Amino acid sequence: MTNFLSLADVADLDSLIQSGLAAKANPFADQHLGRNKTIGLIFFNSSLRTRLSTQKAAQNLGLNVMIMNVGQDSWGLEMEEGVLMNGDKAEHVREAAAVIGRYCDIIGIRAFAELKDRDKDYREQVMHQFAKYARVPIVNLESATRHPLQSLADCITIEEARNTPKPKVVLTWLPHFKPLPQAVANSFSEWMNARANAGKVEFVITQPEGYELAPEFAGNARVTYDRAEAFAGADFIYGKNWSSYTQYGQVLTQDPSWAVTMDDMQRTNEGKFMHCLPVRRNLKVSDAVLDSPQSLVIEQAANREWSAQAVLKEILLSLTGR
Repeated sequence: MTNFLSLADVADLDSLIQSGLAAKANPFADQHLGRNKTIGLIFFNSSLRTRLSTQKAAQNLGLNVMIMNVGQDSWGLEMEEGVLMNGDKAEHVREAAAVIGRYCDIIGIRAFAELKDRDKDYREQVMHQFAKYARVPIVNLESATRHPLQSLADCITIEEARNTPKPKVVLTWLPHFKPLPQAVANSFSEWMNARANAGKVEFVITQPEGYELAPEFAGNARVTYDRAEAFAGADFIYGKNWSSYTQYGQVLTQDPSWAVTMDDMQRTNEGKFMHCLPVRRNLKVSDAVLDSPQSLVIEQAANREWSAQAVLKEILLSLTGR
């Protein structure tokens, strides 16, 4: 693995899941791999779990860690090519990424969608510009369209918690009062479709009309607007809000009936509730669900450490030629 930008960079998903579980069982077994190497974590946007879990995973592997918040700890970075830089961006990514690549053996990047220009967001300009100019492995810490470290942690969590060989996994839209990116929903769908294609899960997406994900991410999932039918017999309910893809970045409804309650969970097969966090209690999901034994949100977040460690291990092995 030379980069980790999306599922396409994963050669063997089952093996990567098992690597995460092995790291969880023995966190320091591969500490020698990162000795005398450095990872830089570059944040264009806020973070709690991604920042702390990736830093912890890197330290478990013996890596030195440097963290920078762009625009606060550094100059603002210009991403466009051939522009007259007479605005608020003092440095171009060509120089910044190249310099960071000289300081770091691996670079992690977190850069959200702006939700203004769909084509621009879906081009993943920040990730690709860093990959082009840094010339070291790039790890996606959440981009405009994907959050693959979260998706790997989700796969690890489902693998640990499943009670059936082929669980029914449902991604459900949740209400919110402001537009949020599609990245987590896109990424979860991409990874669950891969698991479904391998016969590991049954995957269903349910959302109000107008919230359909981009076809390349919805994939072969069964999509339904009938939420009750989707929940029936489900083993895992994954809740997430996202703004409209077709009417890009817009909030089309705030229908509170899409919030997950214990009544909804009773339709499931004693299903487990998942959410990537942060979550707005009683707006998206009730206290009763989040605080119940059916909630996996804390274990899911804890597994972020092991998903990051599995990915960083693969990259370190590629750097050493092993």
